[in-house]
Amino acid sequence: MVKRYLSIYPKNYFNIVLIEPDIPQNTGNIGRTCVGSWSKLHLVGPLGFSIDDKQLKRAGLDYWTELDWQFYENYEQWWQQVSDPSRVFYFTTKSNQSFYEIKIKQGDWFVFGKETKGLDEQLLKKNWDQTVTLPFPGKIRSFNLANAVAMAIGEGLRQLR
Repeated sequence: MVKRYLSIYPKNYFNIVLIEPDIPQNTGNIGRTCVGSWSKLHLVGPLGFSIDDKQLKRAGLDYWTELDWQFYENYEQWWQQVSDPSRVFYFTTKSNQSFYEIKIKQGDWFVFGKETKGLDEQLLKKNWDQTVTLPFPGKIRSFNLANAVAMAIGEGLRQLR
């Protein structure tokens, strides 16, 4: 059933943006999730690991060769790829706007910061109306990056099915 369900989606359904990720295993897992959801992965440097890192490839398993991904030296280089800034959503624990209240569209950009610090404060302030959070009731500061990306993609697929 899952294969049939996903087969109705075109490639590059969502754009997942990781700004300065630090942990190769998270990026590998996110790459695998992107392959499964036909989403494109955008990596914005500097990275805390090498793209050739065997832990990155191990976490992504044999799916890494199927991944549609692109690397950018910096935020400005990535930003030039965005045609509609109103469809870019910046994930942070600091926002009061729940991601679950957003009406998702094909091609939306989901932007996540590094595991240790999240997104830069100035970037958040500049784009405050586009910030969203994944609400959680338990006693944690945040979700693991790979889990947060999977939750965002899952909600996107749920809304657009």
